[in-house]
Amino acid sequence: MSLLSIRGLNQSYGGSHTLWDVDLDVPAGSRMCLMGRNGMGKTTLLKCVMGLLPVASGAITFAGTDLRATRAERRARLAIGYVPQGREIFPQLTVGENLEVGLTARADGRRTVPSQVFELFPVLKQMLGRRGGDLSGGQQQQLAIGRALVLEPKLLILDEPTEGIQPSIVHEIGNIILKLNQEAGVTVLLVEQKLPFARRVASEFCILEKGRTVAGGPIAELSDDVVREHLAV
Repeated sequence: MSLLSIRGLNQSYGGSHTLWDVDLDVPAGSRMCLMGRNGMGKTTLLKCVMGLLPVASGAITFAGTDLRATRAERRARLAIGYVPQGREIFPQLTVGENLEVGLTARADGRRTVPSQVFELFPVLKQMLGRRGGDLSGGQQQQLAIGRALVLEPKLLILDEPTEGIQPSIVHEIGNIILKLNQEAGVTVLLVEQKLPFARRVASEFCILEKGRTVAGGPIAELSDDVVREHLAV
């Protein structure tokens, strides 16, 4: 069963048509990797799901709820965690304050950070009083993911979580995605360019090319031929 279903999605941006009749199913319990060369519409698709960009036509359904009829600020309350490209933490706020910002989107009004966040990211507990802008790139990415996890999401959306991150942290982030999925049952939708990471972490893939879906299936079907045709630069 699909937790997130996208049907016939079209989006235009600044006069150009960016997404063309996109269909995507993210099964409950899956780890779906959205792939494609730069500028093919991957981030645009995620922003449409989150209500950050307008949609021209089509349907987006999450756990039976029509997202197009749900205001952007209410989508997180449905238990959708979103980690944008570039992290977008608040550099002047402390680690603790950044995490508390995530709490404001919880539907149940909880005001304490779930212990699971610190179990997954012990470094955040050690740095609660440090300003977000003083953290390394890898630590900022951990903070951005931690902020999304304070929602205890059913769906975690990650836009290029390994971009600009040192290899040791990349491996750790992969482990955390797998743990969240396999132990906590969190469904994952991520955009990722690094092939080894995608093959290790994802259970399914979908490739966008010029705003259209051109390939997809179980990650085992992401063959070298498919990579050459749709992903090689």
